[in-house]
Amino acid sequence: MRTKLDLPADRVRHARTLAGRIAQPVQSFIDGHSSVTVERATLRLTGADGANADGVPVPNLVVDQIKAADPLFLEDGVLLRYVNALVRNGDTVEALNAKIAAGFNVASLPLGDRATIEKKAAELVQAGMARIKANRQRRGVKQEQFKGQNNSPLLYLIVATGNIYEDVKQAQAAVVQGADVIAVIRTTAQSLLDYVPFGATTEGFGGTYATQENFRIMRAALDEAGDKAGRYILLTNYASGLCMPEIAAMGALERLDMMLNDSMYGILFRDINMYRTFVDQKFSRMINAYAGIIINTGEDNYLTTSDAFEKAYTVLASQFLNEEFGFRAGLPAKLLGLGHAFEMDPTIKNGFLYEFAQAQMAREIFPEHPLKYMPPTKFMTGDVFKGLAMNTLFNFVSKATGQGIHLLGMLTEAVHTPFMMDRYLAVDNARYVMNNIQDFADDIEFRQDGIMVTRAHQVLKETIDFMEAVDKTGLFEAIAAGMFAEVKRPKDGGKGLEGLIKKGPHYFNPFEKQLAAELGLGGAQ
Repeated sequence: MRTKLDLPADRVRHARTLAGRIAQPVQSFIDGHSSVTVERATLRLTGADGANADGVPVPNLVVDQIKAADPLFLEDGVLLRYVNALVRNGDTVEALNAKIAAGFNVASLPLGDRATIEKKAAELVQAGMARIKANRQRRGVKQEQFKGQNNSPLLYLIVATGNIYEDVKQAQAAVVQGADVIAVIRTTAQSLLDYVPFGATTEGFGGTYATQENFRIMRAALDEAGDKAGRYILLTNYASGLCMPEIAAMGALERLDMMLNDSMYGILFRDINMYRTFVDQKFSRMINAYAGIIINTGEDNYLTTSDAFEKAYTVLASQFLNEEFGFRAGLPAKLLGLGHAFEMDPTIKNGFLYEFAQAQMAREIFPEHPLKYMPPTKFMTGDVFKGLAMNTLFNFVSKATGQGIHLLGMLTEAVHTPFMMDRYLAVDNARYVMNNIQDFADDIEFRQDGIMVTRAHQVLKETIDFMEAVDKTGLFEAIAAGMFAEVKRPKDGGKGLEGLIKKGPHYFNPFEKQLAAELGLGGAQ
């Protein structure tokens, strides 16, 4: 079937080939390394939980104990000594966690028989995998029960009060108003914390702490609201940052449905070390893949530092790279919610046509992906009437191009944190527009010498030219040179580099090995 933009298939294939070539050297580095948060995620999947009297999480305590005993021990993987303590003490996981929180040091025990440790670890791996699989199955049952009742695209709303119990009230109200996806914004700068707080929280700034207990509370609240509304409500949180794999693990254990997870976002926009980020995103995405969690990538952020018209090719290039790294972590296309945004300067003549072309291009190049489309924010001024008009055009493009996940635009963007009424108006506007153009896409064709087709072909060409330059330079060097988002990040700079771990010859991570086997990946140690 002919596409509307008639993009040359050989050029799209070439772009994917370039993405593979660009990713390969990075993948080689990833395969030889772990990080402190990958190790803590492994502990969490095993059942390590809780915190000491000072609020330091048990997984952090274990990693710190092992590092303090001998930094080289980290090269073996921390699960080895955690399970060794279980075997030697004859404890349950819960009892060992309590002892660690009270001061017990797992590194104080000599290693016992390796085969016995591995046997016990295999039991814990199976229990953790079974819990995640049960969550995946429960999601499938609920989605089948309410099949066809969600909006298309899914209408995505955020809550961000700082208090998980207030978030619940806003989230349940949003479900009543028609939202399909609730995203709990994280408290400001949590992405830069190299630990995950423990328990329910009520004091966040600009958002609510991502904790496993907060995940559990919101999941239960959305199940209740969804059952009443007759829709399955998807829960989203943010896995980006220094604890990306841990938050992915918590999301898998508590049945989250979407997680923001970009291969380069932390590097470019949070100044997290590039080596650490690439290692962390791989393991986090393996967890997401097994859990059936849709990842949301962050290409919209490129347009906050770069001009959306002039640098549109960087968005497409990032989509190709996120897809490639996603595939290498076992994520199928249906779980790759590649991002983009309606962010061009509204004063550009024919800007709507360029936005339409960009969105249509993404849809045609990534036909099986649940694309996540972000609303105008950069040029929202506080003029609510103009803001509503901009959001209406955004809603039109999203429906007309078959986007999968639609983050609703707020008419009060740039004024204040949206009130529930602002969110209701956003839902109402989207549903009005989308209902009125339900079959619009099937009823139109694009002029092959017109503005939109010409623009899409131009952006694809610029994307390939850019990716060829990145391929020649190398991705690490390209990021250091500021080729992405006009942000320069030195290879040996950024936060978290000290948490990188080179895998030793006897590295032990049975979760990574089992996930790789389940996802059909090779090469895991």
